[in-house]
Amino acid sequence: MRWNGLFYELLLLVLLVVGAFPCYAGERPEAAQVKNLILLIGDGMGPQQMGLLTAYANQAPHSIYTDRETALEEAMDRGVIGLIRTSPPGVLVTDSAAAATQLASGVAAGAEMVGIDAAGDRVETILEKAQAAGKAVGLVTDTRLTHGTPAAFAAHRPHRSEENAIASDLAASGIDVLLGGGLRNWVPVEAGKDGSAAQDEIQHLTGGAYTFSSKRKDNRNLLLESRLDGYQLVFNREELAKIESGKVLGLFGNESMSDAITKRAVKTVSGEPSLADMTQKALQLLSQREAGFFLMVEAGQIDWACHNNDTGSLLAEMLRMDRSLEVILAWMQDREDTLLVVTADHETGGFGFSYSGSNLPQPKQLEGEAFDGKPHQPDFNFGHPGTLDRLHRQKQSYFSVFRQFDALDKKEQTPARLAAIVNAALPFPITEAQAAAILRRIPNPLYVKDHRYLGGKEVPQIMDYADFYVFGDNLRMNLLARAVAADQNVVWATGTHTSTPVIAVAVGPEHASKPYGKMMHATDLGKQMQSTLLGR
Repeated sequence: MRWNGLFYELLLLVLLVVGAFPCYAGERPEAAQVKNLILLIGDGMGPQQMGLLTAYANQAPHSIYTDRETALEEAMDRGVIGLIRTSPPGVLVTDSAAAATQLASGVAAGAEMVGIDAAGDRVETILEKAQAAGKAVGLVTDTRLTHGTPAAFAAHRPHRSEENAIASDLAASGIDVLLGGGLRNWVPVEAGKDGSAAQDEIQHLTGGAYTFSSKRKDNRNLLLESRLDGYQLVFNREELAKIESGKVLGLFGNESMSDAITKRAVKTVSGEPSLADMTQKALQLLSQREAGFFLMVEAGQIDWACHNNDTGSLLAEMLRMDRSLEVILAWMQDREDTLLVVTADHETGGFGFSYSGSNLPQPKQLEGEAFDGKPHQPDFNFGHPGTLDRLHRQKQSYFSVFRQFDALDKKEQTPARLAAIVNAALPFPITEAQAAAILRRIPNPLYVKDHRYLGGKEVPQIMDYADFYVFGDNLRMNLLARAVAADQNVVWATGTHTSTPVIAVAVGPEHASKPYGKMMHATDLGKQMQSTLLGR
């Protein structure tokens, strides 16, 4: 009887212990799930683009980072780092639409498809699943809301070029916060006709915020439809700042928003919000939902700068991304309910600094005993950190340079005028002969009749790797990059995307961020984000 009593006492003790630690042997207690997930995508941002940002911050003699640490480095210090393979099935290199679809859905996608899997079927995205779970959702971009990356989170179309249909999808999505450019796909075709009732209506709705045109083929007014669906419409920074709650649709440009160099130059007079402004407002609005939120922020013009092989613009776009990341990290401070994932959809351009045989350094006397009074004479030019300051001083993007050139009368579009425009915009001057080479045209070796990009019968003459430069007259920008390459110590491999794995940084509670610290495919990253936010 005494033994039975002891047995029951021991059994009670075991039950108490098990009750206090409800897990099986070898298992860990399940951690609390985060309720918010923020995904920051640097479109085209490979490891080398990240390297440019951190090189500027830490090595430029006149870096704007007084403490020499970027928000990106802070995120890496606070979080875990993984490596992401980006290719869709059956090919080596992805486009942005397929890449974003894989991140958004966790499902393998086909080239140039939006919200569609490789078999051609519609896929449900993390944004749509979060919305169904009662969470607030938002999309923020400095490109067009209808562009490939943001579209992939909420639209479902067989090709990314169907931006009018994508705008219709977004208007009907019920997404709480939509902020970016691309008004042209939201206004009726009649709005482009001077004196039309539709034009008057859009002028009234936008308050005459900016000059607009329409890309639509019908007379649907998606702005009006969105307002009737409960959206607050905003078209400049001041209007955005006044929004305190509720759904908001902000369109800040007829096409894309301003590139980072232009935005920096006109920041005191432009009514356009910054990417950081939009990010801050999205966090303010979405965080009001008790159930939590999902937010995708795209620094999309990193990709465009890289397509153009424009290193100065790339630096400006990376700085813009970093300021938005700074806003996110500040908002997350001391929070344990949020996970941030910083990554890219792919790398663009094959960018890198490289040493060369031009502009060789002069011999330099060193005090160290190893040289015994002899000068140090490097064999090559390994690049001077002052180049980073010169890149930061660029006054116009390459795109703006050629827009200015193309606006000239045809007879004024001479090598001398191009050289003058370039030399006023870039701290890396070119000669008239170099300008002439940029303007030289040849029959298009890649010509395909009626092709969206290869349909031009003449193109600027790319001297090497011509198969990887496919965007018509934009090749002039790539040629300008070649003209200043030696002065910048910069090489570019291509005018398109590469298969380079991209970095993923996860910041948040340890149990939530730890699974991201490994090599995985973009679809695995997509699945993991769904698991983190939704438990499935």
